[in-house]
Amino acid sequence: MNLEQLDTPAAIIDIARMQHNIDRMQTRMNALGVTFRPHVKTTKCADVVRAQIAAGARGITVSTLKEAEEFFAAGVTDILYAVGMVPAKLPRAMALKKKGCDLKIVVDNMAAASAIVEYGKHVNDTFEVWLEIDTDGHRSGLAPDDDALIAIGHVLQQGGIEVGGVMTHAGSSYELNDHEALAVLAEQERAGCVRAAERLRAAGIACRTVSVGSTPTALAAQHLEGVTEVRAGVYVMFDLVMANVGVCDSSDIALSVLTSVIGHQPEKGWVIVDAGWMAMSRDRGTSKQTRDYGYGLACALDGAPLEGCELVGANQEHGILAVDNRDELAVRFPIGVKLRILPNHACATGAQYPEYHGLSSDGSTVAWPRFHGW
Repeated sequence: MNLEQLDTPAAIIDIARMQHNIDRMQTRMNALGVTFRPHVKTTKCADVVRAQIAAGARGITVSTLKEAEEFFAAGVTDILYAVGMVPAKLPRAMALKKKGCDLKIVVDNMAAASAIVEYGKHVNDTFEVWLEIDTDGHRSGLAPDDDALIAIGHVLQQGGIEVGGVMTHAGSSYELNDHEALAVLAEQERAGCVRAAERLRAAGIACRTVSVGSTPTALAAQHLEGVTEVRAGVYVMFDLVMANVGVCDSSDIALSVLTSVIGHQPEKGWVIVDAGWMAMSRDRGTSKQTRDYGYGLACALDGAPLEGCELVGANQEHGILAVDNRDELAVRFPIGVKLRILPNHACATGAQYPEYHGLSSDGSTVAWPRFHGW
């Protein structure tokens, strides 16, 4: 099928743009001398992950055990589950390990670490555990100089658990829009995670891997001394939030939503489309940035941004596209004409769909399944 033949709304991946984004990040990581472990929560799609691995990625990062299970079934064995582990999920994680998955799990507190030790004794098996480090106050993790870091490491080690590494995520990078500020944060991320690893090693706790990453800091880092791997996810599609951060242009955004014009409200200057918040998501991540894109950036079918238009509103199945020139509204946007909308947040928009349609340069599309759930 081509775009004109697809039903709407539909999630479209421009394959050439996606491949450009993959190659850009992998080339950057190669130049910095680190391995790259992409975060696959953005797409949850085996076809996309195969392209990332083919470009040189080594292992993947996941945010749910469902992702770990799906990608292990698709042939990926080296997996980091980068969300704090809780005791109730240990049997499910162990089932993956028993099947041959090289699954790494993460903790940032003594309760979880102790539970992992006790569970290991109960089943006579262990996990490789990484400690999460907080380098920017964004969300979870232990401060690099926190005494609890060493205490947790000792509890794990004495319980027969391998402390395989430390990991951090500079999520506050999404709040920046200046390359110099991003470079400063990237260095803060690097230095903090390396510091944590050095403290663990000095305490006699092996810490083989030092893992850092967010899309903005990965692209802004000046050097990565002491780091062994980088993680990033949204780079593969990019989105309008990343465009505002300054790490891509709108022309780099590989994900769009195909939509049809279903009505007009000429007196209001509105074009109604069939891409509401169920198609675009409720994410309004650009609302606090330098440019607010509403619910997305409207583009023509060929992907070129449309001037004088803004997706100002979204009901469940109705999108409201405000048009500057009301007199040309019906002529410019006739009923049934198809448009494409670039998303604020690729992860949130992609999550609305059971499949993507990969768009080739010849205009043909191919269906790529996507999975849901936890």
